[in-house]
Amino acid sequence: MKPATDLSEFPNGSMALPPLVDRASHPRHADAVESATEIPTRLRDFYELTKPRMNLLVVITTLVGFYMATRTAALVNWTLLAHTIFGTALTAAGASVLNQYVERDLDGKMPRTANRPLPTGRILPVEALLLGVLFGVGGVLYLITFVNSLTALLGAATLASYVWVYTPMKRWTTLCTIVGAVPGAIPPMMGFAALHHAISIEAMAMFGILFLWQMPHFLAIAVMYKDDYTAGGFKMLPCVDPDLRATGRQMIVYQLALIPMTLMPFGLQMAGVGYLAAAVVLGGVFLAYGVLAATRRTREDARKLFFVSIIYLPLLLGALMIDKT
Repeated sequence: MKPATDLSEFPNGSMALPPLVDRASHPRHADAVESATEIPTRLRDFYELTKPRMNLLVVITTLVGFYMATRTAALVNWTLLAHTIFGTALTAAGASVLNQYVERDLDGKMPRTANRPLPTGRILPVEALLLGVLFGVGGVLYLITFVNSLTALLGAATLASYVWVYTPMKRWTTLCTIVGAVPGAIPPMMGFAALHHAISIEAMAMFGILFLWQMPHFLAIAVMYKDDYTAGGFKMLPCVDPDLRATGRQMIVYQLALIPMTLMPFGLQMAGVGYLAAAVVLGGVFLAYGVLAATRRTREDARKLFFVSIIYLPLLLGALMIDKT
């Protein structure tokens, strides 16, 4: 819900005094207002740089991976879990900040991102750079110290591939979406690696599910904001696919591949028949919305697919955890 007075609507990030108040004749009152609003607003801007809603998915999938790697719920190592979650979240936050630092000029060209802290100048680029490096490097070092080197290596790979590979590729090729799905699928592997000190077949199955799920999810977003991405100079597939036929075909291909991938946890005896049934039903519903989006090729159908995708994943992962064998 938007607050009654949204400080982000003011260009300098601070709330102006009411028109009837003369700031010059009330300097103490003006200073009090500025001191009361500037710090909370800047803290909120720094917080938004970390993309907290997006990184919530990172935390959840890391937790799911850790839980699935645990023999029984009674044997959960809560201390190790807390260290794994914190280090992973810190690394992901660093990647998000550095991504916005690199793309700050392009974000300023797109209506949906033009009001972000960096394009508006509310946060200076050097501040974002320092924060991103601090979080990113700090998160990897934290994982090395309190978890293990393999988990830290996976965290570093997530950071590097997101910032140094996916981010610049968005301006060069439509293959960026495939590359960008890799760092998004690594967190559950980090949960497994924290316990097993290895990348197991079960961890790879979780990686596959997250990787394939992201493709129709991201393509739906790209259709919804096609004009924005075009204005920003990004080479998302819908930007170079005017009739969206190729985009629709890719949605269907990845969703068809996702269904058998979601059955792997049952085949690997990670979960039981209840999960199997849930995976089949959820996969069918998700595919149905993908077919509609691919055939109708409208922004509204892409929007429906997007919302179905963000309902599908927690239901699937929830069924996996509940029916864990």
